Amino acid sequence: MSQRCATRYPLVLVPGMLGFIRLVLYPYWYGIVEALRRGGAVAIPVKVSPLHSSEVRGEQLLARIEEILKQTGAQKVNLIGHSQGALSARYAAAKRPDLVASVTSVAGTNHGSELADYLQTHYPADSAKGRVLSALLRLINAIMSRLDTGYRGPRLPADLQASHASLTTAGVALFNERYPQGLPQAWGGHGPEEVNGVRYYSWSGTLQPGKTDKGRNLFDGTNRTCRLFARTFVREAGQCDGMVGRYSSHLGTVIRDDYPLDHFDIVNQSLGLVGKGAEPIRLFVEHAERLKAAGV
Repeated sequence: MSQRCATRYPLVLVPGMLGFIRLVLYPYWYGIVEALRRGGAVAIPVKVSPLHSSEVRGEQLLARIEEILKQTGAQKVNLIGHSQGALSARYAAAKRPDLVASVTSVAGTNHGSELADYLQTHYPADSAKGRVLSALLRLINAIMSRLDTGYRGPRLPADLQASHASLTTAGVALFNERYPQGLPQAWGGHGPEEVNGVRYYSWSGTLQPGKTDKGRNLFDGTNRTCRLFARTFVREAGQCDGMVGRYSSHLGTVIRDDYPLDHFDIVNQSLGLVGKGAEPIRLFVEHAERLKAAGV
């Protein structure tokens, strides 16, 4: 077995909103965990509440980290969070930097999502449209939770309103006041590479609305959804992945913020139906090598 991805500490992968480990046979991190393990890494996908605040999810993650440390004998973990999972990882690192070697944000909502802002304005919770959307999301969460064959823990609480508020620009701004570790001082810049002994990294992708992807994305329904969602962006119009803006994703060392990947492609979802020339699995393998070289 290759040891190219054999980091000093386990890689813990944290999903975003409505996240899961494996829906029947379909994993959230499609092909990624297997590639990391083939490279010698201890890679562990975890589950936190699919619908809840970043802080509640972060507390659940801390409990899971402690379990992983007991199981593996490791002293720390490397956290890799997708979307809202990046905020949960940041929370865990801010609360217990002694347990976390690094935090990596993959299309993380580190400065909020304009899509969340749009839904808050046009689908308020007390409106008929808002109630319909809330009912639909709760139904999706219930179905997906039942189908998550990769999770064997206790039933996780759900709070849709807390989840949504945690992703708005205003909600993340409050979060950032409490947990600023790794954030850039200037909009669109890099943040500090290391804070309190924890290394911070990020990468993300962008869409170009109006243009048709080449490659297997032609058959990818989530790519079409992201292109629809991208129309809600104003500040970062034309500079988003459909759910998160290019510069809103920045945290720590920004590896790249314009990969040709939508919000789902970046973790290789939709059975790996990504655009021509995009290689999301390679990004994770290369990052494991980067962490290994950094001694974590």
